[in-house]
Amino acid sequence: MYTEQFQRLKEEVQGLFHGEMNWVAKLEFIDAVQRLGLGYHFETEIKNALSSIYANIKDGPLSDDLYAASLRFRLLRQHGYDVSEDVLQKFINKMGTFKKDVKGLLGLYEASFYGLEGEIIVDKAWNFASKHLKDLNLDEVATNLASDVNHALDMPIHWRPNRLEALWFMDMYEKQQDMIPSLLRLAKLDFNIVQSIHKKEVSNMARDRLVEHYFWCCSMVFEPQYTDFREMTTKLASMVTLIDDIYDVYGTLEELELLTDFIVRWDITDVDKLPLTMRACFLALYNTTNEIGYWTMRERGINPIPYMRKVWADLCKAYIKEARWHNMGIKPTLKEYVGNAVDSVGGVIVLLGSYFLTTDELTEEGLDYVSKIPSLVHCSSKIFRLNNDLVTPSHELERGDNVKTLECYMKETGASEEVAREHIRNLVRETWKRMNRDVFEDYPYPGFRPFLGACLNLARASQCFYQYGDEHGLPNHETEVHIMSALFEPVPLD
Repeated sequence: MYTEQFQRLKEEVQGLFHGEMNWVAKLEFIDAVQRLGLGYHFETEIKNALSSIYANIKDGPLSDDLYAASLRFRLLRQHGYDVSEDVLQKFINKMGTFKKDVKGLLGLYEASFYGLEGEIIVDKAWNFASKHLKDLNLDEVATNLASDVNHALDMPIHWRPNRLEALWFMDMYEKQQDMIPSLLRLAKLDFNIVQSIHKKEVSNMARDRLVEHYFWCCSMVFEPQYTDFREMTTKLASMVTLIDDIYDVYGTLEELELLTDFIVRWDITDVDKLPLTMRACFLALYNTTNEIGYWTMRERGINPIPYMRKVWADLCKAYIKEARWHNMGIKPTLKEYVGNAVDSVGGVIVLLGSYFLTTDELTEEGLDYVSKIPSLVHCSSKIFRLNNDLVTPSHELERGDNVKTLECYMKETGASEEVAREHIRNLVRETWKRMNRDVFEDYPYPGFRPFLGACLNLARASQCFYQYGDEHGLPNHETEVHIMSALFEPVPLD
């Protein structure tokens, strides 16, 4: 019954793309489709609509409506159109005029997160919009708009994982006066259909930590056709956690040097020389990698194992460097620490998997490119690491047991913890700007789109899951709420 209803509603929404709307209404419709989690069903329709709007308006004169200009800037930038920051200049020149335009300020704030490195106007827009939104007396603002403002200040749309944003936005959209019932119904049906697929995938994972790893992978690539990616990348993520624990807890420096040598050489000869715990870890890593490699060779016709070996070796070299720092009492500079931490955070192996486990057009050149940690992978992993370090409790910084970005910056500059945290948050924003540009480079590798999305989504997941504490290392109530709502609790249809 739901399958027929879903198809009928999908066709109805498809028809709305071709209906008569002015360009602002069309942008609002596209925004609603995307925020409801339906964008992947209407990629062609969205592309055609935005191309038409871009061609007709270009960078020329807009209305004096800050909200409309900001929405256009955000959606076109999101989809890779070359929109100059200059279109916002006239609003920046008249900042005082817009202090009470809450809807416009909110639109400008959301748009500012699509800024690129070196864009002064967009930075001014962010500073202006964020200051005045924070200064608002929300008791004087309409309830729905006040909720939107709180939601945005908590985290912008661009940084939010798709599935969790869709859940939140369904409730908000239902309260809008111009809500389209067929669109909302389609979003609820789609969420439940996809959730049922995820629920089936996760049913084989008995342990809590496996479910958490799956949730991270699901946040990276949620679309129903990518079951193989989620199941196998969950195994890769679990291996990262296992190896991380070995280097953190279970080995002397001498034993860890030996384990690193085995992983770099990828040689099971004389594996009995390893202590039992490390031997089990290495064999699990070896077998998991070969299992995933065999599947890929069978399904894609290309062997990814040499590239996976390289990434595992890079990961363990980064771990052993951190172990040496700790053992020898070395305090690296912030630059040294971050350069190593991009490898040690473990994001590269799952991003490599997001390429070869999602594309039917796998190439050796693409594998080689991703395994060498290009800028996009570097930025995604860097944001992952910086967000993880930001949740380091003050008492851990005082103990200094493990080096973190905060400690490095405080030691280098003499800054307070509060100043150091603000500096790291600024680094996160600057890294997002670089990634905003990287994601729309003209890559010569076919079937690259799911991988590009996964890079953005890993960064988004880290923004969400590390916002109020280490929800991965130390699962808390928020983790359970996210997992239950996204994976197990269907959206009520009525």
